[in-house]
Amino acid sequence: MDAISALTGHLSNAIASALGDEWRDADPVIRPANKKQTSADVQVNAAMALAKKVGKNPREVASAIVEALRADDEVMALVDDVEIAGPGFLNITLSTDWVAAQASTILADGSLGVAPAAKTEIIPIDYSSPNVAKEMHVGHLRTTVVGDSLARVLERLGHTVIRQNHVGDWGTPFGMLIEHLLEVGEDSPEAALLESDPNAFYQAARTKFDTAEKAEPAGSKGDFNTRARKRVTLLQGGDPETLAHWNKLMERSKAYFNKVYGLLGVTLTDADLAGESTYNDELAGICDDLESRGIAVVSDGALCIFQDEFTGRDDAPVPLIIRKSDGGYGYATTDLATVRHRSFDLQGDRMVYVVGAPQNLHFRMTWAAADKAGYIRPESTPIHVQIGSVLGKDGKMFKTRSGDSVLLMDLLGEAVDRAAGVVSESKAEMSDEERAVVARQVGIGAVKYADLSVSHDSEYIFDFDRMLALTGNTGPYLQYAATRIRSILARAAEAGYSPAAEITLGEDAERALALKLLDYGAVVAAVGESLEPHRLAGYLFELATTFTAFYEKCPVLKADDDDVRASRLALCELTLGVLVDGLSLLGIETPEKM
Repeated sequence: MDAISALTGHLSNAIASALGDEWRDADPVIRPANKKQTSADVQVNAAMALAKKVGKNPREVASAIVEALRADDEVMALVDDVEIAGPGFLNITLSTDWVAAQASTILADGSLGVAPAAKTEIIPIDYSSPNVAKEMHVGHLRTTVVGDSLARVLERLGHTVIRQNHVGDWGTPFGMLIEHLLEVGEDSPEAALLESDPNAFYQAARTKFDTAEKAEPAGSKGDFNTRARKRVTLLQGGDPETLAHWNKLMERSKAYFNKVYGLLGVTLTDADLAGESTYNDELAGICDDLESRGIAVVSDGALCIFQDEFTGRDDAPVPLIIRKSDGGYGYATTDLATVRHRSFDLQGDRMVYVVGAPQNLHFRMTWAAADKAGYIRPESTPIHVQIGSVLGKDGKMFKTRSGDSVLLMDLLGEAVDRAAGVVSESKAEMSDEERAVVARQVGIGAVKYADLSVSHDSEYIFDFDRMLALTGNTGPYLQYAATRIRSILARAAEAGYSPAAEITLGEDAERALALKLLDYGAVVAAVGESLEPHRLAGYLFELATTFTAFYEKCPVLKADDDDVRASRLALCELTLGVLVDGLSLLGIETPEKM
């Protein structure tokens, strides 16, 4: 158990004892102490926050809380000292024996301090969402990486996670794509591009369509366009032959997606695909339902939902178009069906959408309409985890020199190639095959960590040189920290040394490391609540730097005392366990050698 969790209940009791039971639920305002200002472990600001409310001096309130704490035998077994500082802050120093005992417990039980959530939930999580027959670009990186990390964390906490890869697999372009596939032949080199270079296949179909569209005279616009438009109608009408061709397009694209996901090391599979086509049969019924109930009305030929809370520049309500004037359906209609499915059919509690920040207004309008229509259970909460943009070194949107979006496979391939240069400098004995594996782990880990170490809704600059550095707040630094600990433990085993079953703490650096290790479970729980994986990344970096300070100040293999050596090896073992587990929750592998 971490220090703050251990103290919170006692502080609530002390506040109630000092001020009256009506204040029992008051926030104790407890946080880690600032080590630059005090040697204490925890700072409590409750007296400062409550003094004005109860009409007393902050130090008077603080004194009453301290008196109540000191009268609690359990508290006095937990802490060494409680003092009042400044105008009324409480500085608490934990018992070193308690810290050692807690560290020993989470080492022995294998939990690393991570406990199941008090209330487990069903959580559909929507992430990645590429388009069929189009190549994934850098814009898909963050939603895929952040979403996958959140899925891992939520599962680690015992929640039932339902991955939903809402791919773009329906609509007008598919008539064009199917006809192009039929013209080039399903076994042709051009068709194979769907797995190796989807953009090339898509652009060829688009060029063919646009060229035919511009052909003269007007009466000879070409059979391709006519067939493409007819094919859309057949597709939407469920024509078996057209659906068979569509399925072949899907299979080719799935093979491509799986190549990307395999290289990126994410947990999405074909079973998680839940694309736009999933909801096609429901769209007409949704429109009829909403129109018949007066929630949607026809405006300029389109079926729209107007909501007073969403207005434009002229203060007029902005329409949410659910059926276009040509009879087609858009994202709003599909997303109404999607949220209804996730709420009622999947019984989602939190329904998480890891999607770009620019879609926030669209989601808010859609979910408000869905709520009004009764398409969301009261127990369900849709949440938009907003994803910020990836920028180049110039601070602008990350593009190629020609101005195109950077393709994800190209980006990941370059990361692995660059990491191979870093790995080649390693002194570790590895075969060429092992070096190739480590290069992939380091390169992909560097890209993922750079993304996950910043708040998901902020922009960040993509810089390979910084990402792949072995120093600083980077993925390779954390991976190297883990491999270094593995090396220490391996050398200890060769020398016949074993970690202790119980940890003892004699040095400040040992104590600081143990205290930091106790925070891991609380950090994972906080990420599960806030859906902010950068908190976990930040913790792991702090843990690695705390371990470095410990290793520099406290000899492990060369410790003079056998019991001290065994205890320090146990600290190393626990640190390795937390680093490996924490990185795995970020979707990052830890190499055996580096």
